[in-house]
Amino acid sequence: MLASSIPPSLLLLFLLPPPPSHPADVIVTSDPVVWWVEEHGAPLAHLVLEAGHLYVGGVDHLYQLTSDLEVMSHVRTGPHLDSPDCLPPIVPQECPSATPTHNHNKLLLVEAGQGAGPGSLIVCGSLFQGICDKRRLSNISELLYQTSNPVDTQYVAANDPRVSTVAVVITTENKQEGGGASGVLHLMLVGRGYTSKGPGDIPPITTRRLSPVPPLRRAFSQEEELGKLVVGSYSEYNNHFVKAVAHNNHVYFLFSRRDMWHKKEYRTYASRLCSSDRSFYSYVEVPLMCSGYNLAQGAGLGSHAGEPALFIVMAAGQASTPVATNRSALCVYGMAELDAMLRRAQEVCYTEGGRGSGGQEEAYIEYAVSSKCLKLPKNSLSEYPCGGEHTPNPIASTVPLQATPTFTSTTQLTAVTTATEAGHTIAFLGDGEGRLHKVLVRSDWSGDLYGSVSVDSGSVIRADLLLDENQQHVYVLTNRRLSKVPVSTCERQTDCQSCLSVRDPYCGWCVLEGRCSRKHQCRRHMQPNHWLWSFEPTNQCVIVQSLRPANQSKDEQTQVTLSVDQLPALTEAESLSCVFGLLPPQPAVITATTITCQSPAPELLPPMPTGSDHMILPVSLMFGHVTIATGNMTFYDCGAVSRLNQSSQCLACLISVWRCNWCPLDQLCTHNHSCANQHIILYQRESSGPTSCPLVFALQSSALVPLGLTTTVALRGRNLDVYTDEAPYVCVVQIEGVQINLPAAVEKQPDNTHTFTCSPHQFQYAVSQLQYSSDVYLRRGERRIDVSPGLRLQLYDCSAGQSDCSQCRAVPEEYGCVWCSGSPIPSCVYNQSCTSVPADTCPPPQITQVRPVSGPLEGGILVTITGSNLGMRYQDVVGGVTVAGVQCPPQPERYQISTRVVCELQSSGKQREGPVLVTVGTTPPGKSQQIFTYQDPQLLDLVPDKGPVSGGTRLTIRGRQLLTGQRSDLSAFLGPQPCYIVEEVTDSELVCQTGPSNQTKEVKLRVLFGKAEKTITKVTFRYLDNPVITDASPAESFYEGGRVIMVTGKNLGVVQQPIISVWVEPLEVQRVKRRRRLALLTAKQLVFNSTMRTVSEPCSVLSSSQMTCPTPKVTPEVKVKGVWFQLDNVRVHFETIKGKSFTYYPNPELFPLNREAPDVPYRFKPGGVIAVEGLDLTRAISRQEVTARLGDQECDVKTLDNTHLYCEPPEIQPMSVEDSNELPSLQVFMGNLRVDLGLVQYDSDSVSVVPLAAQIGLGAGAAVIILSVLVIILMYRRKSKQALRDYKKVLLQLETLEINVGDQCRKEFTDLMTEMMDLSSDVGGPGLPLLDYRTYAERVFFPGQQVAPLSRQLDLPESRRQTVEQGLQQLNNLLNNRLFLTRFIHTLEAQQGFSQRDRGYVASLLTIALHDKLEYFTEVMKSLLQDLVQQYVAKNPKLMLRRTETVVEKMLTNWMSICLYSFLKEVAGEPLFMLYRAIKYQVDKGPVDSVTGKAKRTLNDSHLLREDIEYCSMTLMVLVKNGVEVQPCPVKVLDTDTITQVKDKILDQVYRGAPFTQRPAADSLDLEWRSGQAGHLTLSDDDVTAVVQGRWKRVNTLQHYKVPDGATVALIPRSQSSGGVNQVFQTGEKTPMLEGEEEEGLRLWHLVKSSEDPEIPKHRKSSMRERERAKAIPEIYLTRLLSMKGTLQKFVDDVFVAILSTKRPPPIAVRFFFDFLDDMAEKHGIDDPETVHIWKTNSLPLRFWVNILKNPQFVLDVQVTDSIDAILSVIAQTFIDSCTTSEHKVGRDSPVNKLLYAREIPRYKQLVERYYSDIHSAASGCYQEMNSTLTELSGSFASEMNSVVALHELYKYINKYYDQIIMSLEEDASGQKMQLAYRLQQVAALVENKVTDL
Repeated sequence: MLASSIPPSLLLLFLLPPPPSHPADVIVTSDPVVWWVEEHGAPLAHLVLEAGHLYVGGVDHLYQLTSDLEVMSHVRTGPHLDSPDCLPPIVPQECPSATPTHNHNKLLLVEAGQGAGPGSLIVCGSLFQGICDKRRLSNISELLYQTSNPVDTQYVAANDPRVSTVAVVITTENKQEGGGASGVLHLMLVGRGYTSKGPGDIPPITTRRLSPVPPLRRAFSQEEELGKLVVGSYSEYNNHFVKAVAHNNHVYFLFSRRDMWHKKEYRTYASRLCSSDRSFYSYVEVPLMCSGYNLAQGAGLGSHAGEPALFIVMAAGQASTPVATNRSALCVYGMAELDAMLRRAQEVCYTEGGRGSGGQEEAYIEYAVSSKCLKLPKNSLSEYPCGGEHTPNPIASTVPLQATPTFTSTTQLTAVTTATEAGHTIAFLGDGEGRLHKVLVRSDWSGDLYGSVSVDSGSVIRADLLLDENQQHVYVLTNRRLSKVPVSTCERQTDCQSCLSVRDPYCGWCVLEGRCSRKHQCRRHMQPNHWLWSFEPTNQCVIVQSLRPANQSKDEQTQVTLSVDQLPALTEAESLSCVFGLLPPQPAVITATTITCQSPAPELLPPMPTGSDHMILPVSLMFGHVTIATGNMTFYDCGAVSRLNQSSQCLACLISVWRCNWCPLDQLCTHNHSCANQHIILYQRESSGPTSCPLVFALQSSALVPLGLTTTVALRGRNLDVYTDEAPYVCVVQIEGVQINLPAAVEKQPDNTHTFTCSPHQFQYAVSQLQYSSDVYLRRGERRIDVSPGLRLQLYDCSAGQSDCSQCRAVPEEYGCVWCSGSPIPSCVYNQSCTSVPADTCPPPQITQVRPVSGPLEGGILVTITGSNLGMRYQDVVGGVTVAGVQCPPQPERYQISTRVVCELQSSGKQREGPVLVTVGTTPPGKSQQIFTYQDPQLLDLVPDKGPVSGGTRLTIRGRQLLTGQRSDLSAFLGPQPCYIVEEVTDSELVCQTGPSNQTKEVKLRVLFGKAEKTITKVTFRYLDNPVITDASPAESFYEGGRVIMVTGKNLGVVQQPIISVWVEPLEVQRVKRRRRLALLTAKQLVFNSTMRTVSEPCSVLSSSQMTCPTPKVTPEVKVKGVWFQLDNVRVHFETIKGKSFTYYPNPELFPLNREAPDVPYRFKPGGVIAVEGLDLTRAISRQEVTARLGDQECDVKTLDNTHLYCEPPEIQPMSVEDSNELPSLQVFMGNLRVDLGLVQYDSDSVSVVPLAAQIGLGAGAAVIILSVLVIILMYRRKSKQALRDYKKVLLQLETLEINVGDQCRKEFTDLMTEMMDLSSDVGGPGLPLLDYRTYAERVFFPGQQVAPLSRQLDLPESRRQTVEQGLQQLNNLLNNRLFLTRFIHTLEAQQGFSQRDRGYVASLLTIALHDKLEYFTEVMKSLLQDLVQQYVAKNPKLMLRRTETVVEKMLTNWMSICLYSFLKEVAGEPLFMLYRAIKYQVDKGPVDSVTGKAKRTLNDSHLLREDIEYCSMTLMVLVKNGVEVQPCPVKVLDTDTITQVKDKILDQVYRGAPFTQRPAADSLDLEWRSGQAGHLTLSDDDVTAVVQGRWKRVNTLQHYKVPDGATVALIPRSQSSGGVNQVFQTGEKTPMLEGEEEEGLRLWHLVKSSEDPEIPKHRKSSMRERERAKAIPEIYLTRLLSMKGTLQKFVDDVFVAILSTKRPPPIAVRFFFDFLDDMAEKHGIDDPETVHIWKTNSLPLRFWVNILKNPQFVLDVQVTDSIDAILSVIAQTFIDSCTTSEHKVGRDSPVNKLLYAREIPRYKQLVERYYSDIHSAASGCYQEMNSTLTELSGSFASEMNSVVALHELYKYINKYYDQIIMSLEEDASGQKMQLAYRLQQVAALVENKVTDL
């Protein structure tokens, strides 16, 4: 939508931008001729084109536009106050659920005018139950009809935006009412889907009156005589309508719905009605099949091959749902075939009882109505084509109409329209991604996709695709845009080839008009070869097949003949012309398929291109100004041929590809056949032509010419007799651009050749190289004689590059170079230039360098020897090279004459050294100055000896003589894998980095020195498994770094140097990226790569499973992009370890001790603690990681919370560590962060008194006053300081206590975890004793009730049962009316006698009754909650939902319970069960008093067994029968346990995997002690041996019976006679022995006697000391609470985290309900976050989770005893405290339970706040997801709900308050419309024969 500041009528016109990339199978173009206008009202829904005007309907907006998309009129249609549950007109007082609601356009149709009158636009929206109005077509802002008070017959469209509505306007004869002047009746047939809200009795298809509207009638009304499709069940036949069309006196509807007759699958149907059928007798439908594509998405009526056809885009449904997938297709159904199929169904149902010839069912009666197929006379269909009263209806065919997909797509197709062009059918298809596809539909129904246009990328194209009146453009409607897309872009193709290549059925090449056009636009398209269709692959452009002559001289003019195929015919008066290049046209003569033209005059031709001997000119065949075809003609220039080949002009002329001849005397190459001045000419056509050219064809003398010596050059020529003049010959030699002219003497030879001897000359050249090639030719006068190609002189200089004798003598002999030693310095010269005798032999070799100077004994490396005179050729040095006395064979390919020998070192067999010798021939050998050493390198050691298989380990290899040979000769291997040498090698050390290995194994190290392989004996390198990191915590740090991350895993010890690295990017780059978000991805990558950098820190490996890594320091100016651990070659990203990313936070802030005056020392009184204030102290560090130092001593950090650090300094003031100050300063260290907080000065306790001088100076009265004030101030300060110290001491005391019991906790925790490990194997599998849904619902809905309605049956006599059940079903229908339900609830709540218990009971009964319609239940609950919010906002909003005082609050509890059952099952159930088991295990380990329920191990101080009871643990061997075999099972018990407690522990052990309800009860079994063969003693809690003291009788224990440790016992079924005191625990009941239980006047006791002992004087009971004792923190028993708390802490944390974690998405119900509460707060202007927090807390944690925490038996099949319940109460209270917003403060008087979790509660609070904020900040819009979840839940558990009993129970309340309810319903206007009171009276009559006013 455009910005809100722009007026709605101001719309912008844009060009479509280029689209994004699309799937490769569709060619998508971005068409710049696509125009679009963006409009308000997204999503736009409907588009209508009428008389050149466009009408668009969207949400709250209507538009009228011109055909060029200019807005003419704009109307707002919403939002308005409305509710789908209320009937219009809406009165806010009568419709409390009414809210401002958007008006979605549902129908947009044109009604033709009466006679010649103007028509009207019909507009129907979703508001006010879908009423319609009429608007003037010429100006839609003018209303023609609108009902002010609509009645229920005028509700047309669906009131739900998601439910489809279609309609078609028809005109029929007005038989009944005369119809005014015209006698016609305008009707609208409407198809609409089922809506759950509002009137539920509107049929799927209805007929509505449009005009004329007689008196007492209304427009759009659904009148009885107009007809409708009657259905038996509206909700079952929920048709999704796609299209309605009128065709041939029939109306057709296209829709999809579930096939109720056959497989219950979703299918698409086409139905038909006669236009004149007012009673729907003719209704018949047929299913449409199309290869698995079953859900119609859009349709259009078009024509194919001249016949009408229905074009439908269909999608494949997702499984058996109405949800369309992206797989879709275009399917085409001929209307003739469809009509035939419909007629066949009618005929079979009319005359054959619905059965075909084979007896199979072909037609049936649909829509659950009481009609059936008949056997009427055979002519019934022809007699009654539109049916009659006696014919069956509505008819459905079982035989589908089949079609084959014309076109398929992987993107969902949503719209279709068709056009016919030149007899071809073209379908335009819109898809879900904003693309328009163009498909040619062939005559065989197959389709060719020939193009796609991106219209509005990413937006769904709506079903209304329209072609304009002249079929030039398609109007495309998407979410926010209306676009105008041309059907083709033929005119954009400018030449024939591009026109034919577009393959567009609209386009073809109009030959004589020279344009790409549609067929009808080409004037002569009917004549052959005039219009070439682009879609026909055999069509080709008109081309010039041949052109004669193809080339000619530019100096002549000829006739040119063009051969042209497919030349279009011309009239006699028309002609063609030829155009050469840009020259004027020449007239053309046409003869059949050839055309003749005159070539242009030579003077008109353009100049020849430089450096070329020809040019190519296009020859165009023109019709007027239109080019029909084009060919090419070549014009050549013979003169240019010779000019471009100066060295051999004659040869070039005669062998040219052109027709050229040579005039030798004129030196002219010409196209003519004669020369200008004479008859001598050499013809190209003659075979001897080229050989007759005058030519210098060879050198008589040698081509090699030495420098500096006078030399004579002689040339040989032929064919020179052609020249008769006396001009002299001159030899020309060109050296370095300088011409040397030498007179030549001529001598004719007998073979008619000539020899030319040039005068002698001494040649020179400046370039320092052995040889120089120079041109030589002959000139006669001014004529240059041709030279054979390649004829050149080779000048050479012996001294160039030949620096020694060997190089000189290596020059080939023909050069005549010799080593001349007689000149001043020996040099290489031409032999005739040497003044002395040339040397026969060369001096001995000279060696200047040897590399390397060492090698292995085994040889195998290459030795390079450089020097001079090292031989003239390779053969000279073969066998002549020795290294340290050992032969070294030279390498031929590496030998360089005289200067380099490379040889391969051979094995020496022993260590030796010596020079390198090279011998050449018989000369003495050359000897090197360097000494070569044969070495035997040794490998001694390898560090480390192991590493990961991924490689990356740096190995240090130590040894001797490792620098043997060159670095390139060295290579290292670990087995077959290379180890890459990474540093300079020294004689004693070599470093290499391991490569990856494919398996773990031990491998030997091999180092190759050339071919010598060395290993270390008995030392191997072990490739071990790669390191694996399983955990790394914490996951946060602050910028300064240094926080230690504890990393746990496996194989960490194999890593040589682990590193933690942080990848950071400057924030500037982030800002640049944000500004350039729309830039190309590649550009982003460039920015990204160029700015990323890393900071790293080394880690310390503690063991193979642990290492520590300090976090690297990063600056606040960067953004952390990633954190990883580099473990050699293994890189582990932090987020892959536990799925949580690492977070960097700003540094914690610590404030100076003296904030007001930081330079002033902080005064500290010894014995207290120093309190440091700060911000975010615990955000990224824990107390254990913080240290503080005061001067040179430690200040012990006792407590750290988010804003305070408390540390306890030494008693005596420490020394300063700084010389500049005597006082110590307090420094706090957090990782790398070091903060100096200022100086500290210790105080003495002395209180300063008033100075004596002041006392003397003041009067006695003043002194008393001042003294009094001072004393008061001092006392106040002292008290406040004392209070602060007390608070700090309380925290310190708790801290110290926790530290003291830490070891004990760890031991306890270890025991517990060992026990729980056995348990955890059961949890999550069958071992998690989760209750089934029915039991769970019973316990939550009806807590404390013995027999819940779910378990009961309807208690009725059989004679009444059916009637009552019918009445209850009607009551159920009433409850599904929201108005009735809300009235019913409000009426009950208004009654005095309707108690709080009744409210909860009714809410639960409603939950059961509506369990199969949870979506509706949710809507009602929301509506009631809105009323509740309204009430509380007026009073105190913070009190809302605090208690369950209303029906809706209990409904909310039940709703949460239903929605969170799967969350309990999948997520929270397991940690809850683990917590329960951990509590039970811990409680059972210590003594528990069976009478009072007090236990030694508890969290609840009121249930703490404070006395020290001596007890010891013992193991009983319990005989357990396992099949036939009896096996002893050890069970741990206490000697102080009662017999019932022992039985319970035995049952726990024996049945540990079984749910509690499946175990035998303890009181049904006896415990028998077996000793020896015959010793069987039955033990019981009470028998004759019981000890009685006074009025007290003690319960028997194992200690009482003196049962020894290891005794054998057995549980046997109890005999009926046995009695005794037994303690029975049932699920949900906690019944320890009651203290007041009387038995023969005696009182029972177990471990301690009840404190309410009547013998104890009352004044002692309530003494101050006892009260003080209760308030204090006695370590003697608080330690037990702390121990228990520490042991259970992990399990409590796990439960809280499971409930409050947002790592996995929170349950959809929670997100949905929290969104609802946020909306309510926003709606009522509540901006106090605390209020919303309280609402959320009251609705979820306190309403649901606390209930589950306190009563795990609601979810799990377990037994909750009194002692377990006491502990759960403390945990639940902690959870409650964590959810409150008030600050959690503790002091001396705080309850012990609160003190226990004082430190944890702030952490839990953060968890709660983060949970709420994460849900709030997450994207909302989960309503649709919620609805689908509710639908799923309705189906899943509805069968388990006993709704009939619930309805019967609800009726009892209706009966009780019958009159009040009836009165309430009758008072309501909407209720009166719906006759709710009447319907309730019907229910009463059926259920209990109540006499009513029926």
